[in-house]
Order: sequence, then structure tokens, then C-alpha cells
Amino acid sequence: MVELATDNLAALPADWVYEYFGNVVPPSVWDRHFLVMSLAPLGRFAEAAEHEAEALRLAESTHHAYSVGMALFAAGTLHILHGDWAKARSLIEHEIAVTRTGNVVLLLAWAVASSAWILAQLGETSEALNRLQEGEQLFERQAASGIAAHHGWGYQSLGRACLLLGRLDEARRLGDRAVESSLRQPGFAAHALHLLGDIAIHPDRFDAERGETHYRQALALAEPRGMRPLVAHCHLGLGKLYRRTGKHEQAHEHLTTATAMYREMDMRFWLEQSGA
Repeated sequence: MVELATDNLAALPADWVYEYFGNVVPPSVWDRHFLVMSLAPLGRFAEAAEHEAEALRLAESTHHAYSVGMALFAAGTLHILHGDWAKARSLIEHEIAVTRTGNVVLLLAWAVASSAWILAQLGETSEALNRLQEGEQLFERQAASGIAAHHGWGYQSLGRACLLLGRLDEARRLGDRAVESSLRQPGFAAHALHLLGDIAIHPDRFDAERGETHYRQALALAEPRGMRPLVAHCHLGLGKLYRRTGKHEQAHEHLTTATAMYREMDMRFWLEQSGA
């Protein structure tokens, strides 16, 4: 996807950046959206940030809700994956406002789901619960209307919010739905399996066998695709799991790996988590 989007942009004449070519979004914004969404899961955050800035600049100048919403969603997702929650919140809240006003329902559902995760991470419990409920309703309405587009990431985001809020049964249900919705999207499936692993090692539901299985499944999908942030998260999860089961040598190995990867990718929030 990175190579394809890069080639597309290289072929686009400079004076055609605002042309739609019959698409819903100008390719100048569309391809940069996918570059950000592809580079961030690879841990190439600095490169993603360059395309984020240009996508936002081009999209904002169109005053077109779908274009602006796509650029903001990519930017918000970049900062979620990097662990910059305050920046992610600002971008996703802006997207929610734009897509509500423009009635861009599909992008609104993704934004609300992301917002629930961000707010839960920031400790804004009441707001997170409201967004959690709204997000599920939006996805249910889309499913009832026959729209089944890429809900895996959305369900995973809602599941993350539930886990952070201590709603473990709901988190597990949403995690399962995220896996089911990502059968043709192994990247999203890897994130969903990682979520199920984190649920399995929660102190109130600790299941070492289930947790290890989910982390290994997530790694099997993430490693060959170069999804380094997610690989690091799985090592962190396995480190926690082995430490709790008394396998200290294995715990140290996985935690050391996670810490080194977070440091290499300048993922400061997650570096603090692994250190803790």
C-alpha cells in the first residue's frame, strides 16, 4: 500500500491536486490518507507525520466534509498508534464535528469509536461511555442498512475503551466481533487478537493459556507484515503474562524486546508502560 500510494502521488501533476477524477475524495488526499494509515502501523511515525500535515492542508482547503474527515481520521489514528492521546483527541474531536455537520455517517462511526478509546485512555469515563454507546449504535445502524465496511478497527476501538473502563464482558464481545469483521483484513485482525490477549491477562479474568494463544496469533499476523508497534505490544503482553506465572526469564526477554522496540520508534507513552 505504501509503494502504490507513493507511486500514485508521484504520477499526479502538481496542478491537479484538487481534481477528483470522479472519486469522492481527491487522490491527493486519498493517497496521503492511506500513506498515513499504512506507515503508522509500521512504526514509521516521522514519515507518516509528513504526509499527515500535507493531507490535512490539502483537505482543509477543499472545505469538503468527506475529504477533511478522511485526513483527520488518518491523523488521529497516527497519534493513537504513537500513544499521543491529547493530540489524537483534538484531531478526532475535530473529525466528529466535521462529519456530523456534513452527515458523513461512515467516517462518523469510526471517529466516535476512536474517541471512546481515547477518552477512556485519558480517564474521561462519562464521556467515554457516551461515545461507546453511540459508536455501537452507529455500527448497528450501518449493518442494518447493509453497510459492512471495515468495522474491524471500529469494534477493536470500542473493545479497547471497554477494557480500559473495566467492562470486560463487553470488551470480549467486541473483540470477538472485531476478529469476525476482519477475516479479509489481517492487519485489523492482528489488532483484534492483541485486544483479546490483553483481556485474557486482566487481573479479574486471568487466563494464561488463552492470553498466550491470542498474543501468538497476533504476532503471526503482525511480524511478517512489519507491524512493529503491534509486535512490541504483544511482547509487552507476553512479558506481563510470564511475569505473573513466575516465568521470570521469559518475562525479562519479552519485556526487554518491547522496551527496545518502543525506544527505537520513540513511542514514549508505551516506553513508560513497559518500564513500569
